[in-house]
Amino acid sequence: MPQSLDTILAEVRDLLLDPALTRAVAAGKRRGQEPSVRRAELRPVSLKGGTKLQIVTDDGARPFTRNVSPGPEAAAAVDELLAEPFGNWHVETTAATVQVRITKKGDAQVHRAAADRTDAAPREHDRAKQWLLDPGDPLFRVLGATAAKRRQVDAFLRALAATLPAELPSPLHVVDLGCGNAYLTFAAYRYLADRGGQVRVVGVDVREDQRVRNTALAEALDCADDVTFVAGTIEDASVDVRPDLVLALHACDTATDQALARAVRWDATWVLAAPCCHHDIAAQLKAHPAPEPYAEVTRHPILRERFADVLTDTLRAALLRAEGYKVDVVEFVDSAHTPRNLLLRARHTGAPGPRDEYDALTAQWGVTPALATLLSD
Repeated sequence: MPQSLDTILAEVRDLLLDPALTRAVAAGKRRGQEPSVRRAELRPVSLKGGTKLQIVTDDGARPFTRNVSPGPEAAAAVDELLAEPFGNWHVETTAATVQVRITKKGDAQVHRAAADRTDAAPREHDRAKQWLLDPGDPLFRVLGATAAKRRQVDAFLRALAATLPAELPSPLHVVDLGCGNAYLTFAAYRYLADRGGQVRVVGVDVREDQRVRNTALAEALDCADDVTFVAGTIEDASVDVRPDLVLALHACDTATDQALARAVRWDATWVLAAPCCHHDIAAQLKAHPAPEPYAEVTRHPILRERFADVLTDTLRAALLRAEGYKVDVVEFVDSAHTPRNLLLRARHTGAPGPRDEYDALTAQWGVTPALATLLSD
């Protein structure tokens, strides 16, 4: 339940100045207020001159690092940060983890947990692994995410960060097509909201029970005003805004094509799609003899399926370029986590690319990609 912000910040102050501190992060912003920096991270480091409190602040242009001595200098630096209107604090000590999120009403929602000894930050000067979303964020607790899911979330957010520019429109409208259980939907919202600016997210899934479940999760995470869900197909679900960013993560087979086609019709500025399954082109390759001298490529079913994966995503990327997008095909997560680990990352430029190679490929292999049919419709 909400608690007094002043009382909680006093507790946070004590934790930040406690020798047991291992790591703390402040990020996001409160409603109607703007911190002077986007993010601040604190942790103890062992230097030649003794233990210092290292404070790294990021104003969006570059990080700034300073090491302050325990005592009055550290207290003054901590008080300066606590006066900033950050939207949340995440504090880890050797004994406990405290997560604070400031609500729109100016109260504090607090989650406390025993310390996870396996994740304790090192005290040496070497930088710890930098997660784009704190592993202790209540998001992971509410969603019941495993360590593997946290790694997948971080990989996705890094791909998202590499796609988007430093300055984002506000409000930023995001639509996640085929959102499923929505853990990446919520992760995208949390990360983008922490970067500053207003973010509005709509998750689309064909199942009504998923809409109900995900809406309840949004309430539990205190973001139901900004993250909403609708039930419907990728092609026909009612979305009342034109999104700036479209996500389609592991939509199966031609559902990925449906998501890409709708993103193109929306003229979405950015698109991230992680395809899953490629049955359509595989079936077309099986139905037609391969052009010479490539019969061996499709003779064996396992090789035909793998080639279909590559050909499908090659043609998708070519079609997006023809529609005026700059496209990169990158690894989404390590292949040890999932074999479906490609990510199509596209940015709208408005300059259509040539179709010569696309036309030659489809003619040579005798295939018609689902995305081409959807775009022609």
